[in-house]
Amino acid sequence: MTKKPTLAVVGATGAVGAVMLQILSQHADIWGEIRLVASPRSAGRKLAVRGEEVEVLALGEDVFDGVDVAMFDVPDEVSEQWAPVAASKGVVVVDNSAAFRMDPDVPLVVPEVNPHAARVRPRGIVANPNCTTLSMIVAVGALHAEFGLRELIVSSYQAVSGAGRDGVDTLRRQMQLVAGSELGTSPGDVRRAVGDDTGPFPEPVALNVVPWAGTLRDDGWSSEEMKVRDESRKILGLPDLKIAATCVRVPVVTTHSLTVHARFEDEVTVDRAREILATAPGVVLFDNPAAGEFPTPADVVGTDPTWVGRVRRALDDPTALELFVCGDNLRKGAALNTVQIAELVAGEFTS
Repeated sequence: MTKKPTLAVVGATGAVGAVMLQILSQHADIWGEIRLVASPRSAGRKLAVRGEEVEVLALGEDVFDGVDVAMFDVPDEVSEQWAPVAASKGVVVVDNSAAFRMDPDVPLVVPEVNPHAARVRPRGIVANPNCTTLSMIVAVGALHAEFGLRELIVSSYQAVSGAGRDGVDTLRRQMQLVAGSELGTSPGDVRRAVGDDTGPFPEPVALNVVPWAGTLRDDGWSSEEMKVRDESRKILGLPDLKIAATCVRVPVVTTHSLTVHARFEDEVTVDRAREILATAPGVVLFDNPAAGEFPTPADVVGTDPTWVGRVRRALDDPTALELFVCGDNLRKGAALNTVQIAELVAGEFTS
């Protein structure tokens, strides 16, 4: 009988780590031992996975002894330090940070789009894309496989949980401050009510949208916008793909949304696009505007697929499609894709 591989979950006590444990408990039980790992201050806590209480271990070299696959959900600097340590012990690391995404020796994998890439990992590390990229790339990848993508123009509407628990706590505090008020009717009134309590955001996010996510890069672009561009190119194997992104933070707790203008090699039809999306793995087509049916974060949150609606051909370009896309940024946008990659790798140990 083939021994089931051993899995380590590094960052098990975080928000994404909690979703990873939930998904591991729901998916087919392909793992032998599952070790839960976190910072020393979290060591000793017990968390539930597969119906059992498992004690959290402190991150250190010895926790990787005997481990086959490790899923990392930790800050970039922690991954930079510890992922190579784990890999040096023969562990295949699936990393959810930004530390290795653009490393040419580290594959950037979305199992529905480029599963083959996970098998070639010179550094023993596989990277998980950013949550914004993941919220659209499964749908875009399916269309690219049929039509040949030439250009992407996207705007994201990103949930506050993309900025971590601090982002969620900030929105909830601000919503209490503005609840039942007449705020939002005169310039600056929301800003004055919130004061300096903007948390990780440059402006209030309650009763507002903030056209900024990430940190400043060259020529006024943000790091989130550059991730969409660079990661999409790498995942799709299109290094010269033209991409423009504008990332916006909105007062939604969880689930990112995007408008997508996708231009292809040849003329496209809505009927064929709908057929592709309706049958694509990991995609749900929910598109009947006449009946008020299209995806929204309130409906999509807590679900695994990428939801697509408002599919239509561009009015002035027969080679372009317009879409509205939603994806839970903590599930497919982080935890689920990481688990899916780990399951791909696990198949190598049991095949």
